[in-house]
Amino acid sequence: MTTVLTRRQFLGAPSVLALTAAPDRPNVLFIIADDQSWPHAGAYGSKLVNTPAFDRIAKEGALFHNSFCVAPSCTPSRSGILTGRNMWQVEEAGLLYGTLPKKFPMFPLLLEDAGYFVGFTGKTWAPGDAKAGGLTRHPVGQSFMQRRRQEEIRAGLDPNDYSANFNDFLEARPKEKPFFFWFGSTEPHRVYQKGAGKLIGKTTDNVEVPPYWPDTEEIRGDILDYASEVEWYDQQVSKALDLLEKTGEMDSTLIIITSDNGMPFPRGKATLYDQGTHMPLAIRWPKRFNGGQQIQDFVSHKDFSPTILEAAGVAVPSLVAGRSLLPLLAGGKPDPKRDHVFTGFERHVMARPDGATYPMRAMRTKDFLYVRNFAPDRWPMGGDFISSNLTVEGDVDDSPSKDFLLDEKNKREYPKQHQLSFGKRPAEELFDLKKDKWQMNNVAKDPAYGKQLARLRARMTAYLKETGDPRIEGKDPWQQYPYRQTNGYGASFNSTLSEEERKKFRALGAHKPE
Repeated sequence: MTTVLTRRQFLGAPSVLALTAAPDRPNVLFIIADDQSWPHAGAYGSKLVNTPAFDRIAKEGALFHNSFCVAPSCTPSRSGILTGRNMWQVEEAGLLYGTLPKKFPMFPLLLEDAGYFVGFTGKTWAPGDAKAGGLTRHPVGQSFMQRRRQEEIRAGLDPNDYSANFNDFLEARPKEKPFFFWFGSTEPHRVYQKGAGKLIGKTTDNVEVPPYWPDTEEIRGDILDYASEVEWYDQQVSKALDLLEKTGEMDSTLIIITSDNGMPFPRGKATLYDQGTHMPLAIRWPKRFNGGQQIQDFVSHKDFSPTILEAAGVAVPSLVAGRSLLPLLAGGKPDPKRDHVFTGFERHVMARPDGATYPMRAMRTKDFLYVRNFAPDRWPMGGDFISSNLTVEGDVDDSPSKDFLLDEKNKREYPKQHQLSFGKRPAEELFDLKKDKWQMNNVAKDPAYGKQLARLRARMTAYLKETGDPRIEGKDPWQQYPYRQTNGYGASFNSTLSEEERKKFRALGAHKPE
């Protein structure tokens, strides 16, 4: 067994970490998918995917029905998880290809400072430049991504077998230490193998196409390919759970399994509609709470940090805006204060001229979704501008579904679906979820909803002021933050590079899409 030492400094953390009485500090296994939307798991009744690992955690622990990320984009979502703060409270960390300011304490490093053995595999905080903000160590500890034995690789095993990396982590861990492991899948992020869903025996019969997309074979097939990636990821999780069983530590481990943001389809990822922000979530910790729980309270990803720190007996920093989920998991009554959640968005890729953002904030309750679009004159997905990913409508990942909706013939045949995915939006949107679960009919200008609109607007405005959102004060620091991509055509938008370097990367975009 290899003993891997950890360092003990953390810039930006409290100078003294208070350790409360926690004689049986749990291990923590944090499992996060990349671009998986709710309700795509068997535990939610989905017929699209088979997810026995997720379903097991839900059955033996708690299944959350109203869990939301802080932002529908990889980097800001993960920033909210690590810091326990809203995306508008973490400065550059609230953008894709940003950085992590050292002044915001991150719970994995606080765990490490408190004696935990901390490591990761796969995708953690990304994409971006974590060190540019002053961090001197990785925000999620030691990497175990490259520790596969060469003979295993030569044997043809998948180099993205995250469970093998988890096994290496467990072997390296000093036995006297509790552990925290970040199991960061890169699925179901695109690119997908076309036809992968059908190759594993799936048929389009089990696909429910939301009415904001055309119900065609092209889009059904794309959804099936997404489903195949969700299932592959769940198989990796199953292997990780098997490892915990073998070590005898399954029941002494707090397991959290979720996703970072919504599926990479039009009107999903990079939007504040449910397809972009509503996340799967299950938590298991049999030593502290009973299984079989169905939790309807609204929770946010910023709640993970205080939950994990409290479970580990580590003081929660005052900068944390989230609230621990342990009281909910203890089996008490629903919390009346958890009747809503807030989400936000500023910039995903460089999808508009001059790095212009698309600022949005939203409030989600049981019955309504209220969205405030601060710049309704801008194209929400980027429009015809050639984005940093060399596409038009750049805030939507390239996909057969996107190609279908952007086809000129299909624009004419499906004008409503095209408008819902790519069209400009009004300053305010309000959706009555009792009548409109797909969030397609904006009733913000309907006089019958005037009282609900005013109430939600006032509640969200008060919260944004309370939490120091610059946007509610008419300020926009985000547009000036560097886009820190360092390779590919996207690096030509990186203002931290010299003009000569940017010109070199700009040349990679000579062949632009027609």
